[in-house]
Amino acid sequence: MADYSHIKSKIRDVPDFPKRGILFHDITTLLKDKDAFHFVIREFVKHYSSKNVQKIIGIESRGFILGGAIAHELKVGFVPLRKPGKLPARTISQEYVLEYGTDKLEVHADAIFPGERCVIIDDLIATGGTINAAVKLIEKLGGVVIGVGAIVDMPELGGSKKLVGYELFKLVEYEGD
Repeated sequence: MADYSHIKSKIRDVPDFPKRGILFHDITTLLKDKDAFHFVIREFVKHYSSKNVQKIIGIESRGFILGGAIAHELKVGFVPLRKPGKLPARTISQEYVLEYGTDKLEVHADAIFPGERCVIIDDLIATGGTINAAVKLIEKLGGVVIGVGAIVDMPELGGSKKLVGYELFKLVEYEGD
């Protein structure tokens, strides 16, 4: 794996967000830096360019920013996974557990065709609840998850260990958070 440790300096740590005891790794400081943002998108595009990707799946909300840019560069479709009630047409949903509660993701029922090769993109992987919900939604629609990409992995929280059978492409890890 390439050394991406230099991008950690572009990520802001916010203690006690969204609740007390959680250290939040905020990528908005990376996104506002044009060179860092461009570098991150370029690395994802390099990684996925030879994998015959047909759809990039972005998880609300930072996954939209990253996924949209990656899909544009790869010249493939983009599918948003949203919180309940945000998509206008018929949806399917998947509930999941976060480290600080439960939530649900939805996708349009016609967003992915059977057999389409999909990559899920989000800003970080913590406990894996959101990513696993995304995998289940894609597979319910008949899509094939060929990879999961995130800027940040927090392996001690166990999310990446739950991705058995799915390739994970990450740029940096944070231990002990």
